[in-house]
Amino acid sequence: SGTICYNAIVSMVVRKTAAPASLFLFEEPLGAGHVPADKGRRRRLAVAKVIDTVAALAAPVVERCGCTLWDVEYVREAGEWYLRVYIDKEGGVSIDDCEAVSRPLSDLLDEADPIPEGYIFEVSSAGLDRVLRKPEHFEKCLGQQVDVKLYRPQAGSKEYTGALTGYQDGDVLVDDRRFEKKDVAQVR
Repeated sequence: SGTICYNAIVSMVVRKTAAPASLFLFEEPLGAGHVPADKGRRRRLAVAKVIDTVAALAAPVVERCGCTLWDVEYVREAGEWYLRVYIDKEGGVSIDDCEAVSRPLSDLLDEADPIPEGYIFEVSSAGLDRVLRKPEHFEKCLGQQVDVKLYRPQAGSKEYTGALTGYQDGDVLVDDRRFEKKDVAQVR
């Protein structure tokens, strides 16, 4: 029998009212997709500002809890805004790690108030099926098996799986085959 792996997630609904936020603890099976937000230049800039602000607030909290900040995501899904903070830790992230980050970070977010609308706040493990976005993500995963999704087919396929052998200026090398940054939709 196989082992089932889960992402550990702590989720909190943040409403812009005087009522306290509700806290939910749950586990989500790995492989859940993320839908990127992309609604015009001004929205992208506002989202980028939220992500940068939250990352700056989150990094020290995450480190104090013995974890590393993997990524921050601010997206609109099914009519709701989601602020997701992804954390990582040698040996894996537990639900207790997510909760230890979530509570103090939630307080910091309440103080800084970088988001004008209500949102659902989640602290989650990066998971085994993590998206690689930053140079340090690629560096950490060199030699590991990755899935590359392309915008357009190359050699008849939009997906390619192999060992990550390099990353330079946004170009991804998988089994020494180069995929240019402009062609890559996602790497996991």
